[in-house]
Amino acid sequence: MYYQENVLQWKNMKNEVVVTRKGQTTIPAKLRMKYKIGEGTRLEVIESEEGILFRPKKSTIDLAGSGAKYATPEEMKKLLDKFREEDV
Repeated sequence: MYYQENVLQWKNMKNEVVVTRKGQTTIPAKLRMKYKIGEGTRLEVIESEEGILFRPKKSTIDLAGSGAKYATPEEMKKLLDKFREEDV
């Protein structure tokens, strides 16, 4: 009976982590690979009613080409140039 209880607890603890004295923790390797979280990845911390959610932030590289359905590169360059002139 004791063995079965420990096995059940082990199965439920797959993604359990420990917080250090400094508030640091380690994201399990399986989840880091799944969500492409590597060294230097910035995470957004979101507070919800269920707890805390860590979500990888989009980088500039992730956003590259995201406006392609709205304008051509030439149109975007003209728009950026216009915005830059307005800032002066």
